[in-house]
Amino acid sequence: MNENFKKDIDFGLSATNKTLPSKYFYDKIGDALFVEIMNMPEYYLTNAEFDIFKNQHQQLIKALKLEKNSFFELVELGAGNGRKTKELLKALDEQGYNFKYAPVDISENALEQLKTALNNELPTVGINPKQGDYFNVLGDFKSLAHPIVVLFLGSNIGNLSDARAKEFIQKLEQNLKTGDKVLLGVDLIKPKSIVLPAYDDAQGITKRFNLNLLTRINNELDANFDLDTFEHKPEYNEEEGIARSFLVSTKDQNVVIKSLSKTFSFKKGEKIHTETSRKYNDQILNTILEGSLLKISDRLTDSQHLFADYILEKLK
Repeated sequence: MNENFKKDIDFGLSATNKTLPSKYFYDKIGDALFVEIMNMPEYYLTNAEFDIFKNQHQQLIKALKLEKNSFFELVELGAGNGRKTKELLKALDEQGYNFKYAPVDISENALEQLKTALNNELPTVGINPKQGDYFNVLGDFKSLAHPIVVLFLGSNIGNLSDARAKEFIQKLEQNLKTGDKVLLGVDLIKPKSIVLPAYDDAQGITKRFNLNLLTRINNELDANFDLDTFEHKPEYNEEEGIARSFLVSTKDQNVVIKSLSKTFSFKKGEKIHTETSRKYNDQILNTILEGSLLKISDRLTDSQHLFADYILEKLK
């Protein structure tokens, strides 16, 4: 049993305002559901960033100031299935760049599938997968002498609160050398009519993805969540620029988690906060970067200006 999972679930459900960490969405079932989400017509994020990687990979290479005669490493945090990154890897490989790719993901299953796919599709690209939490693997970067480009795509940083995002950026910066770069993908602030359907699709895939977290707790911690008594409810405040996902209890009920030897009470209408998805603009991102040595050096957007990939560089 994953002790961190056990501890995090206990901590989140014991809080006055109950929460469950979004990083635990990604078990084998969650990975498959998220692939479905990325293919939904409502989920614009993946296609928008894919547009940048497919149609502007040369601009990305130029913006990152990559050099053919200097070995570098692409370290991708939260690599997932690598669909977007493959476009960049293919371009670098074809043009003779000397590099290695190190995907990092909390899901061992996702890393195994990605390694197999890359070995088949791009057999000449060196791949060095690392399984673990972002914060736990950042220390591995310290000992590397060659230049590093960290890819943090898909607006994954938007899953962190602003305070945690600031902390993450500072930790990341502390583990990079002067001149190392970050390719940071962020979702841009836009109207509710575009954002909300991405988290509440007509087919109910996002609902299944959210509820699967309760299934995982049932299976791994011997709990008795009744999924039929919880509803998926996303919210988006356009002024604030933050989307949030909740699971809402439809009745007063008690849930037993045997591995914790605890019973958790839920009132009718009580929410469990499962995910935050912050949307950005230049001003918000610069606020997050304050206090770090990472500065914006470039910015690329998709053809519809829904999403942006920022190039950050560590200065002296």
